[in-house]
Amino acid sequence: MIEEVYVMWLRQVKQFVRSKSRMIGSIAQPVLFLVALGLGFGPIFEQAGGGDYVQFLAPGIIGMTILFGSLFNGVSLIWDKNFGFLKETLVAPVSRTNILIGRCLGGATAATFQGVVVLLISYLIGFRVSNMLQLPVLLIFMVLVALLFNLLGTTIASKLDDMQAFPLVMNFIIMPLFFLSGALFPLENLPDPVLLLTKINPLSYGVDGIRYLLIGQTTFTFPIDFAVITGCIFFMLLIGNHFFNKIEP
Repeated sequence: MIEEVYVMWLRQVKQFVRSKSRMIGSIAQPVLFLVALGLGFGPIFEQAGGGDYVQFLAPGIIGMTILFGSLFNGVSLIWDKNFGFLKETLVAPVSRTNILIGRCLGGATAATFQGVVVLLISYLIGFRVSNMLQLPVLLIFMVLVALLFNLLGTTIASKLDDMQAFPLVMNFIIMPLFFLSGALFPLENLPDPVLLLTKINPLSYGVDGIRYLLIGQTTFTFPIDFAVITGCIFFMLLIGNHFFNKIEP
């Protein structure tokens, strides 16, 4: 099992490394958000009593980077289905569950790398980590968040065959997840309907956990963040495995 998962993980990582345009494109948008919003709204946020906006925003943009990179990893599944690469994998005497786990771990590794790059770039505009000792825990938590949304993206891609339809579906998922996660604004004092949506949004707990590990600020507490993310991973693994096993070779 470990060997099968490793082979699929390595294949996904190699695909990401070879695609230089994908690497650059996945980082360009978060950096634009970070610079434009961080420097543009920073003075307003500070005057409103919110403190340094770059410190607040950077963890949210890292969460955004992981979200985008993870969900769009599902596009590669549709590509593999359309060009026959997936068929070669599915007809092999390998457990489909192991294939799914390996693919998603590979995508999670790539998305985590993107998040780390954005973290390093955020230092250039003034962001600072409050406790360097928590960075190893941060890395593990980022992998878990990336794994969750890789599973979600792969589950959706398992039901689609048209590459043009996938980005349309993703836009109806990515934008609500991102804007209702607390990545750009604090979750306190929101209207009750909006607050409810943020609480059922798994990315809210991912962003909150990343923010806690970077600057020590939290809304839900880190144990809750960790419990929700890991619980959602197991749930999505069950759902994703169900649909992935139904793909016709």
